[in-house]
Amino acid sequence: MPQIITRNAPSVQGHWQKELANAIKSPTQLLQAVGLSAEDLGNDYIAKQDFPTLVPLPFVARMRSGDRHDPLLLQVLPLQAEHVQQPGYVQDPLEEHDTAAPGLLHKYKSRVLLMLKTACAVNCRYCFRRHFPYQENSVSKRDWQQAVDYIAARPEINEVILSGGDPLMAKDEHLAWLLSQLEGINHLTRLRIHTRLPVVIPSRLTPELIARLQQSRFNVVMVLHINHSNEIDDVLRKKLQPARSAGIHLLNQAVLLKGINDNLASMVALSETLFDAGVMPYYLHLLDKVSGAAHFDTPTHLAQELIQQMLLELPGFLVPKLVREVAGEGSKTPQDIFS
Repeated sequence: MPQIITRNAPSVQGHWQKELANAIKSPTQLLQAVGLSAEDLGNDYIAKQDFPTLVPLPFVARMRSGDRHDPLLLQVLPLQAEHVQQPGYVQDPLEEHDTAAPGLLHKYKSRVLLMLKTACAVNCRYCFRRHFPYQENSVSKRDWQQAVDYIAARPEINEVILSGGDPLMAKDEHLAWLLSQLEGINHLTRLRIHTRLPVVIPSRLTPELIARLQQSRFNVVMVLHINHSNEIDDVLRKKLQPARSAGIHLLNQAVLLKGINDNLASMVALSETLFDAGVMPYYLHLLDKVSGAAHFDTPTHLAQELIQQMLLELPGFLVPKLVREVAGEGSKTPQDIFS
């Protein structure tokens, strides 16, 4: 049976940015790191990519050595299936091309989403923004001020969602500046941070970041993105503890992925492991139909059956809401499990 890799932690133990700089950037290098080769993948191996490989070493260290079906590896390893065109899968499934200000999406009445940074620490192969024109929507500090001005002029907005890319790609001092600007807007009450960075590089949760969020007048919510229980190790648990102690609400959103977590055992283990780490299950997303990711998709009726099974196995507060993001809708669209 394949074993979880017990390689040493990354050689650079310092700042999270150094760990990011050491991230794996080629499929061949990734396979070598987990004890596999291109020959092990056969026809599934892909040589040419239109979406680059990027995988930090702390995340690689949780993969099972020699297992080409490892659920963490499959999320980040480019495969030939990405080049199979499927009807109904498009480059912009959520129609996010119209921004209210540079990097600012006002899709929901009381909430705005600010794509704070255009880069991520990991390139997940199912990403619904894998074709998003980040270069055209790259935001600078000056652009941040435009977003602040837009929000200040609209009292119906009470929550700012920091997204990306990954908003925690921004430096602590830049986040602190933005937070101070937003705190000066009286009608704002909540700050939400959607991030996968601490999952793949736990050292990103620096004491300075946690301290600044704790000082904020906002109710701060951090929504992590974890799809499988193997993504949660003792290092991540330890890094999440100060955030919990600081009063930051920790939630999780997962994506239902074929061959990775689309079964009862995996989803029950994910909910239980999340709760043990102090994180509440929040959303289970059906895959956004982005081109290049069709091989991850799971039929809606199977997802609904899975939620019904989870309700029999878990207390209700550990069962995430099954949702789909529909372009143009004013909120996530719940998928009724009894329909």
